[in-house]
Amino acid sequence: MANMVVMSKILTIREKEKKDAQHAYQLSINQFERIGTKMYELLRKKEVAEQAYEESLQASTNITSIQEHMEYMEFINKQINNLQQAVQQARTEMEAKQSKLTNAHVEMKKFEKLIEYRNIDQANQEKRLENAQMDEISVQQFLSYQNR
Repeated sequence: MANMVVMSKILTIREKEKKDAQHAYQLSINQFERIGTKMYELLRKKEVAEQAYEESLQASTNITSIQEHMEYMEFINKQINNLQQAVQQARTEMEAKQSKLTNAHVEMKKFEKLIEYRNIDQANQEKRLENAQMDEISVQQFLSYQNR
């Protein structure tokens, strides 16, 4: 019985670990989505800037305006390159957190199954003990009946 109490405590700890891993995974998903949204916005800005640049090339525009477009597009490209690293880092972190969550879930399930098997074993042992006691009572009654 004391063994079952220990197992239940360990299961509680494993459940807490799983909950913590789930929370950390959710935070990493949120971070990844936030960075991904920034990346999407920058790519849209780049697309608009390239379109404006192409239009300025088609129209008669002065050289300073074209240079400003080029500088702006270079600035956006640098931001995109920096953000790509952040996206990759966030993805790696998210995958690591997912792995931890999966491991925590597996560990929790192991202890749930272990407790289940121990409960079944304990019930079977009690049933065998009860049957043995019933056999002993039957033998005693039979011997008592024959001695009369």
